[in-house]
Amino acid sequence: MLDYVFSAAATMLVVIDPIGLTPIFLAVTSDLSASERRAVAVRASVIALAILVLFGLVGAPLLHALGITLPAFRIAGGLLLFTISFEMVFARRSERKFEAAEAAMREQHLRMIAVFPLAIPLMAGPGAITAMLLLSGEAHGEAPRLAALFAITLAVLASCLLVFLIADRMNRLLGVTGNAILSRLLGVVLAALAVQFVIDGIKATFMP
Repeated sequence: MLDYVFSAAATMLVVIDPIGLTPIFLAVTSDLSASERRAVAVRASVIALAILVLFGLVGAPLLHALGITLPAFRIAGGLLLFTISFEMVFARRSERKFEAAEAAMREQHLRMIAVFPLAIPLMAGPGAITAMLLLSGEAHGEAPRLAALFAITLAVLASCLLVFLIADRMNRLLGVTGNAILSRLLGVVLAALAVQFVIDGIKATFMP
């Protein structure tokens, strides 16, 4: 049991990578106020937790029933991430801030950011979903092991939320110019990550 807990904790921490997600979170929420950024961070963490717990419980049978493979998840996630990286590099996200003048549209914009790309596919991405499927399989249906796995997942996502909230201080330190530079640099990095997702998916499909 102890070996399982250590293995699950190390796997989920490395796969989700809260510290690595922080600059990306800062970039994709650069056009939001501090209160809006906090709301997005909380919502994204809750959604990611729900998705990972769901896949831990019924993920493998669900994907099998729908005929969906994990490589297909990687390719789809990569393509969707690439659209976000394009907007970051060319500052389209900032332009949408002024276009969405009405409060209802603004709220919808915040919800969309929380769901995509933060919750899916960055926090609850193909890697994290794969890890949940494998670790839940190793639990062999034992309630204590599954409970430990879900508790570890909760702790890792809580650490994501914590570093996201701290990221607001970094945002103030960088200022307008620093944020503009960071957003474009991370847009390029995110584009590379998106391409890697697609490559991994293609490799897994044709070279299992």
